[in-house]
Amino acid sequence: MGQTSHSDCIHIAIATLNYADVLLSWNFKHIVNHLRIRGYNAVNFKYGHKILNLRSPREILEYED
Repeated sequence: MGQTSHSDCIHIAIATLNYADVLLSWNFKHIVNHLRIRGYNAVNFKYGHKILNLRSPREILEYED
């Protein structure tokens, strides 16, 4: 993670340490990104934290026509 995404890392750390089940984000570059999600959860696993489910709101919310 670069310096510009420091606040994104804080956001993920807060969700992890507060035992969030899911973290929703529109940030596809730094948060809801398959490779980054694997990296975040590798760190969580290494330090004994729960795996964090990172999703976009579109993946969670159901819309009716």
